[in-house]
Amino acid sequence: MATKPLLNLPLLVLARICTTAIFMTYPACLNLLLSEWQMSAAQGGLIQGVFTICFALSLLATSFLCDHYGARKVFVLSCAAVAISALAFALFADSFWSAMWLLALIGLAQGGTYTPSIMLVSVHSPDGKKSSAIGWAISGMSAGYIISIFLSTIMLDFYGYQAAFIATASFSVLGWILGVAAMRNTPALPMAVLQKEQLFTAKKQRRSRLLTLGYIGHSWELMGMWAWMPAFLAATVVLSDDFTAIELGLWTALALHLSGAIASLSSGYAAEHYGIRPVLIFFAALGLICSLSVGWLYTADGISTGVSLVMLFAAVAVYGFSSVGDSAVMSSAMAQAVPAQHLGKALGLRSILGMGAGALAPISFGVVLDVAAVDIAWGLSFVSLGMGGLIALVCAFCLAR
Repeated sequence: MATKPLLNLPLLVLARICTTAIFMTYPACLNLLLSEWQMSAAQGGLIQGVFTICFALSLLATSFLCDHYGARKVFVLSCAAVAISALAFALFADSFWSAMWLLALIGLAQGGTYTPSIMLVSVHSPDGKKSSAIGWAISGMSAGYIISIFLSTIMLDFYGYQAAFIATASFSVLGWILGVAAMRNTPALPMAVLQKEQLFTAKKQRRSRLLTLGYIGHSWELMGMWAWMPAFLAATVVLSDDFTAIELGLWTALALHLSGAIASLSSGYAAEHYGIRPVLIFFAALGLICSLSVGWLYTADGISTGVSLVMLFAAVAVYGFSSVGDSAVMSSAMAQAVPAQHLGKALGLRSILGMGAGALAPISFGVVLDVAAVDIAWGLSFVSLGMGGLIALVCAFCLAR
């Protein structure tokens, strides 16, 4: 008689989709909110930066809580916190200050749906399938971002930004319900795994440090790009008659996050067949190239001469693919490098350092955008994100073969 799986991976992925449907709502509305709330680009980036800082803090806190109280309990409670904070943001965010504090609450809740899900999938997946299983869990985030941007754009076009906030917050409530269902048969604490002592050799310690440093660079590039790409595309195609606002939102979501979901799935399977190091090198190099080039597709008159809208969105799709593709591989590599009894702490340290850097990236991007000349502002802003891609590439090369 077949036994029930301890973790319902399909429901977990669906829960991740719904809880992250609020994640990109603010960036999707940012171009309008800059004028509606009379904010500078630096202030707009600061709100996203504070959210990312709080997200990083919650990743650190929940990593340690998972070691003491179990990933299952932390995940379920965090799903509830995401739903409540998302509804509060939808109802009460109406200015720079209110949005900053309320989005900070969402950030504090979101970390508890990320790290515990990675730990749960890592613990309950066969050794040879960890990368692909984690890829599925992370791809759920990208699917949630698609919903977030697309639904926000529709609501924004017809009813205003508050309707966009409410519509995406409602998905968080559904995510809470699905999260509870996914954990129905999961033990509160995988003691059999966590209590089994494993050696943390010098080789594994070096590998974990390189993966942590690479994650810092990865987060700088990814978080900065996610925060500002919707506004970049809105600014670039504003003079074009080829897109309505809804169509722009759909193509932005597909180019940026459908490509990310595909990358998470494909990179996990690729790592299982070709190894972690070459896959990380590939994605880091591709992301660096995108950071150094995509911003120059904009001019003060709109899209650059000789560049079609198809080429623009293709470039963004490659950027989204490259920036997300190494996430699942980095997480599975960390799970293999760090003994199970230290995994929560290692993920917590990685998260606070990586997301801390990621929190500064949108602010830095906004500052460059404010002070640089119009024709080169977007190009230089994206180049600044390339510093993170370069760090990730160097760390990938330094990993043992």
